[in-house]
Amino acid sequence: MPKKALITGITGQDGSYLAEFLLEKGYEVYGLSRRTSTPNYSRIESIVDKIHLLSGDLIDQYSLYQAIQEACPDEIYNLAAQSFVKASWEQPGYTGESTALGVTRMLDAMRMAKPDAKFYQASSSEMFGKVQEIPQTEKTPFYPRSPYGVAKVYGHWITVNYRESYNLFAVSGILFNHESPRRGLEFVTRKISSTVAKIKYGKADKLYLGNPDSKRDWGYARDYVEMMWLMLQQQEADDYVIATGETHAIREFAEKAFTVAGIKNWEDKVVWNDPRYTRPAEVDHLIGNPAKAKEKLGWVPKTSFDELVRLMVEADLQLEKI
Repeated sequence: MPKKALITGITGQDGSYLAEFLLEKGYEVYGLSRRTSTPNYSRIESIVDKIHLLSGDLIDQYSLYQAIQEACPDEIYNLAAQSFVKASWEQPGYTGESTALGVTRMLDAMRMAKPDAKFYQASSSEMFGKVQEIPQTEKTPFYPRSPYGVAKVYGHWITVNYRESYNLFAVSGILFNHESPRRGLEFVTRKISSTVAKIKYGKADKLYLGNPDSKRDWGYARDYVEMMWLMLQQQEADDYVIATGETHAIREFAEKAFTVAGIKNWEDKVVWNDPRYTRPAEVDHLIGNPAKAKEKLGWVPKTSFDELVRLMVEADLQLEKI
């Protein structure tokens, strides 16, 4: 009998890569999808006939219980959330409901319907926020700087509490920024790669960005979903920082993106510190130490920063060429 996995957020960047990865491993894959008037299955278009889509919402406890009962999964990957930091300031209540309390609802549904399943929670480097040490490890204190970061801290600690209180196999992956050509257009890396491609083909004149000096630890999403799976193959449940251990400024990402596209004098095409893209509270320097994941999981990121930028820009050049 093949193993079965249930993925919330299967239509997102991470969910789509994870679904492909698990199918290659021989899993039967179930995905939780919210009902909308116009479903967006673009990221899972190539595999939609190979997976089982179930209707459910992190806001609705009973729908989660039903989905787990129907799928009867060996592994549950909770990737769904309101995951855009800027939107969390505009919709703080909804962010709390989905990104924080949604985790409790998933854990409670698993506890009642399939307590022997293994549970993965998508935690975030945004939990570190105003960083208390550099680089950040599993023991670094959290200091979130947005409603999204605060919600993720709740989701992280409720996972720890359910693990310790109910003896569930429940883990959190503290993922630092991970990007890909499937990243949403609202995220800065994809915004850069997409706009650079538009500038290349004369569809845009300028790239508008916020703080050029914000530094992030950027990895490739396809590499990171393997780690999610590895965490659930261990004998004991534990939490891990997943990162490259390198930090790069947004300015550097932009410069490399323009270089990949063959655009010179790139500085003339960028407007920095646009007030539309500045946060009420800035997160300046995120860089993770993945030593524990390397030692215990044998995991190392395979894709370099330069290669990641190239992958994203070339994909958007193909899109905009049409």
